[in-house]
Parts: sequence; structure tokens; C-alpha cells
Amino acid sequence: MGSSRREFLRWLAAGGTGVALAGLLPGTAAAETGAIVVITHVTLIDGTGSAPRRDVSVVLVGDRIAWVGSGPVPETGGARVIDGRGKYLIPGLWDMHTHGADLEDIVPPLHLAHGVTGVREMWGYAENRATKGKIERGELLGPRVVLASGIVDGPVTLLGPPVLQVATEAEARAAVRAEKAAGAELVKIYSYLAPEAVRAIADEARAQGLRFSGHWPYKLSHLQASDLGQHSLEHFFGVSIHCSSRRDEILARLKATPYDPAAPRDFFNLARRLEFESVTTYDRGAARAYFERLRCNGTWHSPTLTINRVVTQPAETHQRDPRLKYVPVDVRESWAVGIERFAPKTPADVALQERYLRETLRLVGVAHEAGVGLIGGTDCLNPYTFPGSGLHEELAFLVEAGLSPVRALKTVTADAARFLGREGTSGTVAVGKEADLVLLDADPAADIRNVAKIDTVITRGRVLDRAERRRMLDAVEAAANRPAPVNARLRSLARRGCCC
Repeated sequence: MGSSRREFLRWLAAGGTGVALAGLLPGTAAAETGAIVVITHVTLIDGTGSAPRRDVSVVLVGDRIAWVGSGPVPETGGARVIDGRGKYLIPGLWDMHTHGADLEDIVPPLHLAHGVTGVREMWGYAENRATKGKIERGELLGPRVVLASGIVDGPVTLLGPPVLQVATEAEARAAVRAEKAAGAELVKIYSYLAPEAVRAIADEARAQGLRFSGHWPYKLSHLQASDLGQHSLEHFFGVSIHCSSRRDEILARLKATPYDPAAPRDFFNLARRLEFESVTTYDRGAARAYFERLRCNGTWHSPTLTINRVVTQPAETHQRDPRLKYVPVDVRESWAVGIERFAPKTPADVALQERYLRETLRLVGVAHEAGVGLIGGTDCLNPYTFPGSGLHEELAFLVEAGLSPVRALKTVTADAARFLGREGTSGTVAVGKEADLVLLDADPAADIRNVAKIDTVITRGRVLDRAERRRMLDAVEAAANRPAPVNARLRSLARRGCCC
């Protein structure tokens, strides 16, 4: 006969596992009401980068991990037991560059169904702030959301509303204060900000207790932005330029070229062309100095290789992707328009962009070897960049770039949590951490593509087994094919193409 719930919890406490720190001792609210889940005899890949551990059992109480060990676990009649034999347990995944959380019937369930239990949403506005609130209050099933500010850019911008355009230092500081008051957890900067505005944002963000991340602000070098405290550089834009023997020449040209309000995309197109060309002038010494400066400053890279791969391929490449059934019709139509702005059109363009993509992958590996922090993100909801499953692709690209499968997983688990300042509660499978886990049918350490072979997802202690995940995906497909129009803001994002 199994032990009672109280006896089981006393066993946990007697094990000296730190369960008391998780608030799970008998008599506490979590102990009285939280569901108990026991995963037995599983191979554990804990997110720290350590080698897999075989025949481990993990106990969850409520929304926390209460015990991790290799010994026998007492039976208790109130527990849900999941047989982990032949399976692999990893922490829940973080997609560190996402969009579209407020497409509530589509994006949050797609994340969870594919093991993404946390996201860094990189364009904050009223609708997705409301979505985050619903998730946190338990009104909507979705991943944990770390929400950026609205995107802050200069008077000339590639973006439409609700981009926050600032022309002066005072306006830049005011934008930071307003976004902090609205609930932003970081400040997101964009490409066409003037240097004095970036400096003001850096200073005001520091005063407000926030970090700032985002695009390369073209009128500053990466090194200048890093010295100001930019926490992450998104999309790997400009890395090949900063690792080129022509770096100073190219940066000087960009600094001297004005933004044209009548044709704002012209500058971006120039920068991209110079970037494509710079891959032929790689300089090992420049690269070494560049990555060392970023490492010392604590500036991370978020390469978003998934969207970078999409936009370097011909426009028709992804138009028969079976995952399109999970995307609303008007977003699909917007994707078809948006991709045309970036996709190569001629054989020469295809070769040029393929060479750029290959060099980007190589440089991601160089950055990793140099000790620069990497976080995995997709830029999902840009064309053919799918919520949830897109992160599986991102992990495969990171392995292609030279990371081991276990180390690639770390970029979306322990490293993501450390970047966010959540390492005490998230990112690894350890006592007291949040009960966000993914149970796999095959070993991701042997083949990173096995991260897509999901048996069960656990989010905040709630078990989403294979049948529940199937129901979620069926509901997403039904929602995607309803005639109701999607949020115009999200349609606009999809049509722009790359990258936010």
C-alpha cells in the first residue's frame, strides 16, 4: 500500500533535498493542494551542460521540482507517475526572440506543444501585455513571458505603429521611463537610432534598473554599443563587418550615409549588401579582438539563425511547409508578401546569400569558442518562422555552427535563464526550480533533432501529455482556419519580413 501524501512529503523533507526552500513541507499551501508528479527511471539532461545521467527520478509538487535523485521513490496513491524508461528529460525551452503572443489562439499553444515553456517577447505593446497578464493569472495556458518595451527607433524607421520614435535625448529618456511604468522588463532598441539617443537610453535604462537589447544601431559600432551596456545584439547583423579587415572603412561609410525618410529601406539595403560582401575579408585578429571585447563587457549574441536561413533562400522555398496549417490565412498571405523583400531572385543572389549564411554559421561557432554568450531565439512570426517548432530548427542550426547538442540545449535552458537573471528559478532540472520540463522519446545529446520527438510537456507543474498536445494542435489548426481577421499589428509584422 502506498504512503499517504503527508508521509510522502515528510520523506522528501527528510531527504535533505532543499524541499523546505520550495515551500513544500507538510502544512504549507503547496503541500496541501499542489499535484504530485513523479517521473521515474529517466535519462536526465539537466541543462547545465553536464553529461546525461541515467536512471534518475524527479518529483514535482505543484509548480516546483521537489526532488531529483537516483534512489527509490516511495509510492503514494495521490501521485501521477510517468514511466521515464527509455525516455529523456530536459528543462523546458526558452525561445529568446519571439513575437505575436497576443495571437492567443495560435502562438501560446504552439509554443507549449513544442516544449517552449518560456519566451522573451521582443516588441511590447498593450495587447501582449494583456496576454502576459492572462497567462500569469492562470486565465490562459501559455509560456512564461519576459516582455520587452515597445521598439524604440529614430525619426526615420522601417517600422510602423506602435514603434516609439525619438529624436532627442529627452524623448529617449522619456520613452524608457514610460515603458518601465507600463511593465517592460527590458528596453528594445532598433536600427536607426542616433548615437546620442542610444547613449541616453543606456543611461536612463540603467537608472531605471533595466537592461537594453536589440538591433545594431548602425551609427555606432557593435563595440561602442557593447561599451554602453547593450545586453544582447539580435540577428547577428554586422558581425561579419566587425570581423573584416575592411571594418573601419565600412563603418565610416555607414556613419556618413544619411537615413532617407522618403526611402527608409535604402539604408538597410546598403548595410546588408556591405555585410554580404564583407564575408570575403575575414580577419582573424579583428575577430579575436571583437569577440573578446563583447565577452568582457557581458554582451551576448542572439543569432536567430532560423529567420536568417529563411530570408537567404528563394521566396518559394517554404510555401508548402505542412506547418502552415497552424498559421492564420491572412498571416500566410502577409508572409508571402514579406519574404519577397529579402529573398534572393537570381542565381548570383542565391550564391551570395548562401555564402553569407555559411559564414554566419561559422562565426557563431567562433563566438562560442571565444566565450561570448549565445542565446537561442527564432524571431517567430516573421515569414515562415514558426512558433514552437522554429526553436527546434534553431537548435539544429546551432549544432551546425559547431556547438555540441548538449551545449546547444544550454543556450535555451540554463544560459537563457542566466541571461534573464532567472538562474535561481529556471533553466535547469534542480530542486526548487520551476516545474517546466520536456520528456523526449529519443536522445537529443545523440541527435539534436530528437528535441522534436516529444512525449510530454510540463508547464508550471501541469502535465501536457501526447493526447493533450494533440488536442492543442487541433484547436490551433481550427483557429487558424476560421475567417475571423487577425490583429492588424501582427499582419503588419508578418508583411515586413525581417527582422524585429
